Amino acid sequence: MTSRPAGEVAGRWPGVPPPPIARAVSARWLVPLAVLPLTGFLAWVLAHGYALLRSLGPDGAGGPLAVPWLVSFLLLWWVPLAWLERPRRAPADAGLDALTVTVQVPVYNEDPDALRACLYSVLTQSRPVTRLRVVDDGSTRPDGSPETYPEVRAELLALAPAHGVEVTWDRTANRGKRHAQMHVLATDDADVFVTVDSDSVLDRHAVAEGLKPFADPAVRSVAGQVVVLNHDANALTRLVCLLYLPFTRGLRSAQSVLRRVTINSGTLAFYRAGIVREAAGVYENERFCGRPMQMNDDSMLTFYALLAGDTVHQPSALVFTLVPERWPHYLRQQLRWMRGTTVRHLWWLRYLPATGVVWWTTVGEYLHIALGLAIPAALVLHPEYREHLGTVLLLGVVVGVVMSYLMALRLFTVVRGDLRRRDLALLYAAAPLAAAWRALVLRPLYLYAMLTCRRINQWGTRSTVEVGLPGR
Repeated sequence: MTSRPAGEVAGRWPGVPPPPIARAVSARWLVPLAVLPLTGFLAWVLAHGYALLRSLGPDGAGGPLAVPWLVSFLLLWWVPLAWLERPRRAPADAGLDALTVTVQVPVYNEDPDALRACLYSVLTQSRPVTRLRVVDDGSTRPDGSPETYPEVRAELLALAPAHGVEVTWDRTANRGKRHAQMHVLATDDADVFVTVDSDSVLDRHAVAEGLKPFADPAVRSVAGQVVVLNHDANALTRLVCLLYLPFTRGLRSAQSVLRRVTINSGTLAFYRAGIVREAAGVYENERFCGRPMQMNDDSMLTFYALLAGDTVHQPSALVFTLVPERWPHYLRQQLRWMRGTTVRHLWWLRYLPATGVVWWTTVGEYLHIALGLAIPAALVLHPEYREHLGTVLLLGVVVGVVMSYLMALRLFTVVRGDLRRRDLALLYAAAPLAAAWRALVLRPLYLYAMLTCRRINQWGTRSTVEVGLPGR
């Protein structure tokens, strides 16, 4: 398979805008900005925290909160480690051009213009893909009649030959995303499968970059880097840009350094095809507490890859995705993700080795949650601690603000042409608002999701088209 020159795009799709121009950068100039304040901040915290804990102790020797306080900071191990991530490279003789690559796009009640943009971005990759396999999972119009996307389908089939991409388009009864994927992947003979959500648009070099880690035979899956497409739609989408950072450019980047990424985003992920084919019949029929699992498909595929080898993140494989623009849609999405992640945590603890990184970081996640509940409760209930509650709260606010700004520096690791420097600076300045949202809204929602994780048999997000392509 031969890559196209960087500026060459064959066969335009009329009316479909090109994806934003973006690139991942190392941003080494940010390292001093992160290291210097973090060092001073840690020194300040240690000095004041030590003095505070000594004053809280009944004998002035540190008190029972010293250990939980220390553990709480150690559980943020991933924050500095994320800065060690670098895009993976491949030698010219790695044989990546010879790989057969199939891209699968499941479709359900998608905005037609967003779907066009998604499919066009697959056709125009600088490293052409071999096949594009679209499966419509029984989409319907608002009145309940079938939505078959006849115009989009006809345009795609007419345009694909100019790009040298084999295309199939199937429509199935509505059974969920997993069944839509395995409808075609179970029997596809490709070397690498690429999963792309229908509301996402690939950067022109996403496939070329995403294949590079496969030069290492130990790598079984690769996660692309997710950025928000409709970032300037309203206050919610701007907030989501910040809320994505701790996972997409924080925890996932740190996990990638350890070669143990736990969740690939369905927006863009690459898998050794054999891993997926071997899961046929099991993956689409996963059950939890006797109920069919209809969410967290991406984390399950990553789980299979983890069992077989290394899983990494490729920050230079960029994908732009549409995020919710209305609060009810956003909260339903978050609740669905949180319930699915709770189930996946149980799978990791049960099936992954107790000596491994994923097992212990999962334990750490629950320890962090427990400490987040226990420490405030102790401060409120213990009579000797209660008088220091204001000081501790102030310290917690300072910690949250500094950490949010340190994490928000990751915004500058992606340069995009559709985001002005002024807007980027304003977004960075708003970082503490995202930290407050996580603490006051998402953390309680996560606790609720854990308690109701049995409700995993409904998709819960898109009964109709909820987000359209920007500018349409």
